[in-house]
Amino acid sequence: MDEAVEAFYRVKALHLIDHTTGADGLSIGSTVSTNVKASERLLKVRAMEKELGINKHTETSKVPVDEIKGQIKADSVENAENEIMKVLDKRNDLSQRITELNSKKKNLELLAPIPVDLDLYSGYKTITSIVGSVAEDPTEVLRTMNDIEYFVSFKKKEGGVVAVFMRTAERDKISAVLADFEFTEVSVPEGRGSISENIALTDEKLADLTVQLNSVEKEIEVLQMKHKTFLRASDEQLSIEIEKGEFPLKVAITEYSYIMDAWVPTKKLETVMNELESKLGKDVYVEFQETRGRSMHETEEVEDRYKTVPTKFNNGTIAKEFEYPTKLVSIPKYQEIDPSILIMIFLPMMFGFMIGDCGYAIPFIILGAYGLKVTHHKDWRAIATVLFFGGIWSFVFGFFFFGEALGMHFVTEDFENTIWGGGVNVTWDHLLGVTFPAWFSGLLPFGHGVGKLEAVTLLLKLSVYIGIVHLLIGYFCGYYNKYIQHGNKEAFVEKGGWILSFVGMVVLCFVLTQVMIVEDASVVIRGTQVYIVTAIGFILLIAGVAINFKREKAQSILELPGMIGNILSYTRLAAIGMSKAGMALAFNYIVFDMIMSIQTGTPGILMIIIGLLLFSFLHLVIWTLAILSGGLHALRLQFVELMTKFFEGNGIEYSPLKVKRNKTILTTENTNKEV
Repeated sequence: MDEAVEAFYRVKALHLIDHTTGADGLSIGSTVSTNVKASERLLKVRAMEKELGINKHTETSKVPVDEIKGQIKADSVENAENEIMKVLDKRNDLSQRITELNSKKKNLELLAPIPVDLDLYSGYKTITSIVGSVAEDPTEVLRTMNDIEYFVSFKKKEGGVVAVFMRTAERDKISAVLADFEFTEVSVPEGRGSISENIALTDEKLADLTVQLNSVEKEIEVLQMKHKTFLRASDEQLSIEIEKGEFPLKVAITEYSYIMDAWVPTKKLETVMNELESKLGKDVYVEFQETRGRSMHETEEVEDRYKTVPTKFNNGTIAKEFEYPTKLVSIPKYQEIDPSILIMIFLPMMFGFMIGDCGYAIPFIILGAYGLKVTHHKDWRAIATVLFFGGIWSFVFGFFFFGEALGMHFVTEDFENTIWGGGVNVTWDHLLGVTFPAWFSGLLPFGHGVGKLEAVTLLLKLSVYIGIVHLLIGYFCGYYNKYIQHGNKEAFVEKGGWILSFVGMVVLCFVLTQVMIVEDASVVIRGTQVYIVTAIGFILLIAGVAINFKREKAQSILELPGMIGNILSYTRLAAIGMSKAGMALAFNYIVFDMIMSIQTGTPGILMIIIGLLLFSFLHLVIWTLAILSGGLHALRLQFVELMTKFFEGNGIEYSPLKVKRNKTILTTENTNKEV
């Protein structure tokens, strides 16, 4: 069995199908006998790692597998445990004693204002004492009581402490009286002499124990350095051994053999069969049963445990970085499109369109590139990916479409609107005192770029058009999913109606804007063209509703307003850009006009320094808000608007048997035996 398990892990292509007891009339196997010992050792190793502060991020050198196996076999885990636990027990004992002394010192400091030695609080036959803190002064009440002796120290803001000596039989009565003053009893520490002497003695003991504890902490640091490489390597090796030892729990057994079912990528089938047969010879029988297609008809005819085929992501280097947002929603089913490529295209592009500024784009690109280079944590890599590619799109839109950096256009659109002409805008050509060449203006729309606060209608239209294209792609992906699952007829019945309804609704809305909203200069259809296009829109809409009505009933009509809502949801692309531009306009005006007054001449050094500091801070605020608003809204459009049109998920990811080694290393001889 051990040799077979090594062979299965070696091919790195077998996605195991867990066998359940009773299926095929066979039961599952049991773990190998050595697993119990390995599990005990792994628990000890991880306990030592936790105590010594060793984790997966701790830098250690790699250990040859033969060496670490030999050390584990020679009881090095137990020896390390004995050595480490002796020191840890000493540390825990010292920590406990220090905690007790700190508690004693706290009580002594509370009693310090009471002029009574410690040995006088106890040792009587008929008298007892009660001591504690109070929130209000009980002096007036205690003064009226007979046969008691009391001491009170009270400060109005800090509260106080009270000590009362009374007959033992009166204790409950006095406690009830003190309860009205929020009395909290404290225990009087054992000892003799004055409180101040005992505090000094306690401080001496604390100092001595602290020195001892620091010494032990240094011993622990030495032990961490001594054992960290061994512990991390042992953790990895024992985890691998336990995983392999549990392999029989996932397969069926008979009296003489093990039976295993597994999924294998079609392209690797021949390689896997040949490698297993060459490795195990006559001890293994490999049988190819079926090639599962994407049709749901094929899936419905098989046993339950063979119904769910694992999904193997097959993306390139860049698209692979965008699998993370897909997995946040769910793993795609084997019978549907992986949305990662669509997210790779549209997520950074929409992020870049909303930001659309060269000044903010460059830090995005630098920060994203740095993150992709240094981090391996999947969460941080996902953020770095959006920043890097979103930053590139932001630079493209900012330079070639909006023509601006840090909220300022490169070229002046209208001098009267600049602060030099009495307006509020600041432009780079006037700010730097340069004139850009004519070819530069030729690169920009309208010769100066699109103003986010001036070309509002254009940006809203563009956002809506982007939304229509984005949603149509989602609808067609849904059609394709149903086509590969159930065929063209079923796809048309289930998704074709929604596509027709969507296109019909878009056409009707277009006609409506032409007739009621758009100015004469922008009208593209007139006269009878309006009636023809309206008729086409109605025909498509009614046809779509008719197709959907058979399955969706009233929902096929109720969903129509939702389509308009989905399209209008994309106007956030323009809204985010305008909000950022509005903030940048106000901040630039405050800095350059109100503080530096550059339109009237050269400001003083002090005003330049204050202005530049404020300029940096305010644009850092916009830059930070741009990450949050741009990132979240771009992601929302993928999850809520696009993926809901075609993505169902609930698949399982292809996860073949294989060993991952980070802290141990195989020798040439071992490589031939193991992965």
